[in-house]
Amino acid sequence: MNKKKLYWTLQLGGWAFYSFIQILGGILISNQGISFLQVSFLISEAVLFLLFTHVFRYYIIQWGWLNIGMARLIPRVLVGAFILGMFVYVFRNFVSYPLGMFDASVVFNLANFFGLTATYALIIFIWSVFYFTYHYFESYNKSLKYEAAINEIELNNLKSQLNPHFIFNALNSIRALVDENPIKSKNAITQLSNILRNALATNKRRLTDFGGEINMVKDYLSLESIRYEERLHTEFNIHPDSYEFLVPPLMLQTLVENCIKHGIAKLKNGGVVKLNTSVENSRLKIQIRNTGHFKFVNGIPRPEGLGVKNTLQRLKLLYGEEASFHIGNEGDDMVLTELIIPQHFEKQHLES
Repeated sequence: MNKKKLYWTLQLGGWAFYSFIQILGGILISNQGISFLQVSFLISEAVLFLLFTHVFRYYIIQWGWLNIGMARLIPRVLVGAFILGMFVYVFRNFVSYPLGMFDASVVFNLANFFGLTATYALIIFIWSVFYFTYHYFESYNKSLKYEAAINEIELNNLKSQLNPHFIFNALNSIRALVDENPIKSKNAITQLSNILRNALATNKRRLTDFGGEINMVKDYLSLESIRYEERLHTEFNIHPDSYEFLVPPLMLQTLVENCIKHGIAKLKNGGVVKLNTSVENSRLKIQIRNTGHFKFVNGIPRPEGLGVKNTLQRLKLLYGEEASFHIGNEGDDMVLTELIIPQHFEKQHLES
């Protein structure tokens, strides 16, 4: 339903309900019931409210009241509601007169004038509260959608940075094998094709199954094992419940790549990469350990390369403050990368 149709549905329905309550109240209060003329008058009064609130809405939009703060808005609405209350009081007499219900002694009584005007002003003020509340939530939803769209664009940009980065490193690995060992280079190309096929399958998703991501990590490490041979050792200890989680595509592979590039590759004798997972309180904890030493600048950990910076940004966009990421030294020759992800995303997040 578009905004215009929704507005008139609420306007007509709301004031029809108001007239119904008025008529029902008249029937319950009066011992003699309510006449057709009185019913006609109450319906006409509701029509007046509908017309004047519609005019009020027009000026609210024209004067830009939807975009001003509460401190400036409330007094304006109060004054506007009181003025409209007076208009309703005056114009209802043009209805009561042809119906034979006009009584000058009542109409021109100041107590009646101010009393009914205040009542009508209160009704219009309540209408205004509903109207501005609706527009507040509509504006809030628009801002959320806009923020989500911006986040989606940024996520896609981050993922687009990862693919060329990874392919470049993988091709460098294969190039190093071409002259040295053609057979191993063919195996490496097969490994790379498996990784790229999986990457293409998950490229449009915000989140992917943990199992698929782990398989990609294993393929990547197999590819790198061809390059580093005995210098690279790998260990996996995966908790069975980990496969119930969804994780950001290429994130684990990127972190493992970071371990090799800034850890194993810089060590003459190589080292080990260990990937452990555990599940506590519906949160997946992923710990990646690699031989090496993480650098600090003035006591503050310094992210190295695109991988860590990219991971931090993606986690912030996807989970806000609900996910955590830490990287630092564990002992003298081991670096620990720890990632904790909540389990509140449903399967529909697999789709773009």
